[in-house]
Amino acid sequence: MSKPRRPKRPIDGILLLDKPAGITSNKALQEIKHLMQAEKAGHTGSLDPLATGLLPICLGEASKFSQYLLDADKVYRATMRLGQKTTTADAEGEIIAERPVPVLSCDDIEAVLAQFRGAITQVPSMFSALKKDGRPLYELARQGVEVERAARPVHIYRLELLAAEADSWEIEVACSKGTYVRNLVEDMGEAIGCGAHVTALRRLAAGPFQEHQMVSLDTVKAMVAAAGPGGADSLLEAPWAGLVGLPHIELSETASYYLLQGQPVRVPSAPSEGLALAFEAGGGFLGLVEVADDGRLAPRRLIKG
Repeated sequence: MSKPRRPKRPIDGILLLDKPAGITSNKALQEIKHLMQAEKAGHTGSLDPLATGLLPICLGEASKFSQYLLDADKVYRATMRLGQKTTTADAEGEIIAERPVPVLSCDDIEAVLAQFRGAITQVPSMFSALKKDGRPLYELARQGVEVERAARPVHIYRLELLAAEADSWEIEVACSKGTYVRNLVEDMGEAIGCGAHVTALRRLAAGPFQEHQMVSLDTVKAMVAAAGPGGADSLLEAPWAGLVGLPHIELSETASYYLLQGQPVRVPSAPSEGLALAFEAGGGFLGLVEVADDGRLAPRRLIKG
């Protein structure tokens, strides 16, 4: 006889997982979904198996707002090995070139870093998760297929050297969405003149979420083992937690009713433009709304009532 399927739970919220090294983001997602018996779950931006750190996992209705975390700025800490270039721009690839590492002064190092601050362009790696005709580039790359990739603009808000040894640098990068740290490190290696690749990568922040808020996979496992699938529910952030910069608007019972029917409503305390978070009287979250041209609040992304 086959084992009975475990019932799924309609649970809503964001788990700020500290993804361990050695597994894919999707594997981490599926494990959390299984442990918590969630009906629906999705993550907000892949981390390579080599990488660790912040992987927000949106459960249930929180997945409706995942795009805003995908579009959010990120912060990473990376260790780069100088003098070696690999097929994947990280330690999982094969070494394809080795060059001596030059002796650099503090001024030389700062000159390299300065080249990559601000608005830059990147050509995504063939080992990225970008898709071509519905297939991830990394799948094509593993088959020896290379396709043309257009350069994409990104913004490096902050690039700092944390530590430096003869053939290794540790850097911290605050960047816009779509930035590939592997590409950044590889390009920095070319600017130095010796090549470089990533040996360790950790995501420290995504949007409003920071490193100190992360929880480990082992913590989730322990809490579920102790108290069942709901044992880790206390770890969840609110479904709207990634949108903390938006104004909060409280609606009357009548306005809440019509909004949930998909109709724009007029609220005296509404902002004059832009997006806002709508709550019913008493604090229940309704969803994301947008101020229409006539000043009414139009539904943008609502949660289930």
